[in-house]
Amino acid sequence: MSHSHGHHHHHDDTHHHHHSNNILVKIAMALHLPDFTHDHSHAELAADRAFLDNQLAVRTVWIALAALGLTTALQIVIYIASNSVALLADTVHNLGDALNSIPLLFAFYIARRAANRRYTYGYGRLEDIAGVFIVISIGFSAAYILYESVQRLLNPMPLANLEWIALAALVGFVGNELVALMQIRVGRRIGSDAMIADGQHALIDGLTSLAVLIAVIGTLIGLPILDPIVGVVIAIAIVGITWNAVKAVWYRMMDAVDPHLVEHVEDHIRALEGVDAVLTLRLRWVGHRMYGVTKIAVPADTSLADSQAIAQAVQHEAGHVIPQLAELNVQIVTAE
Repeated sequence: MSHSHGHHHHHDDTHHHHHSNNILVKIAMALHLPDFTHDHSHAELAADRAFLDNQLAVRTVWIALAALGLTTALQIVIYIASNSVALLADTVHNLGDALNSIPLLFAFYIARRAANRRYTYGYGRLEDIAGVFIVISIGFSAAYILYESVQRLLNPMPLANLEWIALAALVGFVGNELVALMQIRVGRRIGSDAMIADGQHALIDGLTSLAVLIAVIGTLIGLPILDPIVGVVIAIAIVGITWNAVKAVWYRMMDAVDPHLVEHVEDHIRALEGVDAVLTLRLRWVGHRMYGVTKIAVPADTSLADSQAIAQAVQHEAGHVIPQLAELNVQIVTAE
């Protein structure tokens, strides 16, 4: 006996939830009337989650774009007045972070489109492609900063307006750290490696903003050479972040997942009543939504109705373990 079970559901931009605070709605829900019941299937809950996660992602990127844009504008003005390569390094990265938000924002908007006959998994993969652009932009900015730092190391130039540079560094730190904490937290919540990478980029930018203060101190104590050295240190730090981002994007593009997550899901499925064994489990990310296929063994005397109930229980349990799970196809076979 072999049965396959799958679930899917999608939202468009016109989705409106039926639940409200209206007393009549509450009475209808209490009576379990159609369209008001709380007994949603996992497919419906997953679709609700996908819709809300997309809204949260778009809002987060817009806030990050505005915050980094404001920070960058301020630092550009101060860089022109101060001629500090350390501040230039920080400014270039802030600009890079702001530009990174554009393809990410585009990807989240396009991902709202429903799956069709050509894009049967929808447009979530565009988010992973945006992650590639983020990695490339980080690499280019690192190379540019390293080049400029070496030039200033060979031909040092005096700093001016030290107080303004220190203020810009503080502004850059606060702005970037707030954006980084927001993006990393939201990225982890919705399962978006692209947003996490962008947040990590902002995190490093925030820390390197403080490093600019070292250049100011160096000038005050008669060691202006610290200015280009700080620029080199920033570039090296960015290389490390770039490598981590490359690995994360590579894993997503190659459909790699955390092996511990696979084991965790298998353990939960195995513990369900009526499941003899989990024969296979395959998981893959498409953007910040996860899709999976599993084959489980049940006792030979299991009826068709019981098999369907077990498949639904597997989907429900997996959805609790992986909140970002959009669809899990379950194939049931009888144990030999």
